[in-house]
Amino acid sequence: MLIENEYRTCYCGNITDKHIGKKVRVSGWIENVRDHGGVTFLDLRDHYGLVQIVINDFGMIRGIPKESTISVSGEVVARGEENINEKLKTGFVEIKANNIRVLGKVVSAMPFEITTSVDTKEELRLKYRFLDLRNKKLHDNIVMRSEILRFLRNKMHDLGFTEVQTPILSASSPEGARDYLIPSRKHKGKFYALPQAPQIFKQLLMTSGFDKYYQIAPCFRDEDARADRSPGEFYQLDFEMSFATQEDVMHVAQEVLYDTFIKFSDKKISQKPFKRIAYKESMLKYGTDKPDLRNPLEIIDVTDIFKDSDFIAFKGKTVRAIKVPGCNDKPRRFFDDMIKFANDIGMKGLGYIKVSEEVKYSGPIDKFIPEDKKIQLYKLANLEPGSALFFISDEKEKAAKFAGQIRTKLAEKLDIIDKNKFEFCFIVDFPMFGIDEETGKIQFTHNPFSMPQGGMDSLINKDPLEILAYQYDIVCNGIELSSGAVRNHDPEIMIKAFEIAGYTEQDIICKFSALYNAFKFGAPPHAGMAPGVDRMIMLITGEENIREIIAFPMNSNAQDVMLGSPSEVSEQQLRDVHIKIRN
Repeated sequence: MLIENEYRTCYCGNITDKHIGKKVRVSGWIENVRDHGGVTFLDLRDHYGLVQIVINDFGMIRGIPKESTISVSGEVVARGEENINEKLKTGFVEIKANNIRVLGKVVSAMPFEITTSVDTKEELRLKYRFLDLRNKKLHDNIVMRSEILRFLRNKMHDLGFTEVQTPILSASSPEGARDYLIPSRKHKGKFYALPQAPQIFKQLLMTSGFDKYYQIAPCFRDEDARADRSPGEFYQLDFEMSFATQEDVMHVAQEVLYDTFIKFSDKKISQKPFKRIAYKESMLKYGTDKPDLRNPLEIIDVTDIFKDSDFIAFKGKTVRAIKVPGCNDKPRRFFDDMIKFANDIGMKGLGYIKVSEEVKYSGPIDKFIPEDKKIQLYKLANLEPGSALFFISDEKEKAAKFAGQIRTKLAEKLDIIDKNKFEFCFIVDFPMFGIDEETGKIQFTHNPFSMPQGGMDSLINKDPLEILAYQYDIVCNGIELSSGAVRNHDPEIMIKAFEIAGYTEQDIICKFSALYNAFKFGAPPHAGMAPGVDRMIMLITGEENIREIIAFPMNSNAQDVMLGSPSEVSEQQLRDVHIKIRN
């Protein structure tokens, strides 16, 4: 809704042929000025778009730099046929200016051109983020973010969820990342913590009798930046449901994500229901629990074929293979590059064999593979002439990880990933426990508050490393969008699960007292998850860096170079919160 005032009666981007012959007043930023000898054309931009201004008296804009804000009054006229710009919403009209009023003049040299700011060095962009955000591409990303957030809220409301805001000042909790700590002024030596997620609060809400909760929740974790992870803070669509099963949560997540991506992207979206892949299968076939299903290559386990092999590279190792069709015509450099990549990621080498049209084999390790094993490989891998088979061998965990990286690199080099679609899947049946590589002790592998499959019976009677949990992730194009779980709401099962991981009941009371107490007063079965909003928007907009869809992000070194944060504070401020800086 436009409120007409002394600055404008119309938005720049909304001037159309319906306004022809009308007097209007618009305000915005000068994007470009073109002098055509006696007639000057000026592009005026506001939040809603751009309109062309025609000026017959250059004196009206003399001395006004680009990116200054002005108000222009004039009559809307049709453009000459040769001047129509069909790429612009306003490209069929222009405004003949009769008055220009300067509102905010640029008095310093611009650090970069607004129209090309996204190509500028990032540190400079972030220092002048208020200018960078004027760039149409970045500006549109933030507008898109707003539209997506509104859609998500409306969708959750339509599904019967209640929006509840949970505290930002919270208690420190061992949730897998470093906390951001805030010293207390009133309670000397004690600290608040910013919540890594609303995990405990949303479970308490279920215990409080709320049936379905959600919020667009800020989460704070002191983690290093990545292309798909912003240091410091991020947002997630956090939701939880009472008296709910894993199926219920997955149904809601699937509907919300599918509808959101369908509305805001023109790419092909996975049809519902999304594919479900067990964690164990995912690690075998894709070498990761975040598989990119746009990549058609799959990993196969050939360990049994080589269990009695004398070949030193395979002997006693887990051996994985990746079949690559139509690979024989690739030049030698292709294979050399793959070997170099394997060495760069920590592999000792990368073996391969090629199959010719006559079903003959060649390659660096061909002579080490007996004919009977080649026959077995041919059948197991469904080899055909013209294909190649790449081998990865190491300890079991490393072999899976390396195979996943080789699979991804092969697909990138072969350019076989379809970038015009979104492939979703659920990863399910995560192991409840694993072995800590440093201590050799059993530890939780995921959310410690997850319900073990089989309940107390599995905790008592099964090998801990064989126990699966009701834990699930949503993955899209190789990016983890969400983690979730059916929660452990039974105090006895919780105590036993923590006992297996080396914690006592007193540890639970000390670290998670609120949940422990709440669950003794009739907690309902409940489950939920929390899709990452920033990553969703990053995927929809096609950006490769998450900072491109955040209005005021930190840099990769967790600094706000625009505001100068983190910054030093005065000695008095430190005294107020009982803090002394140590050298």
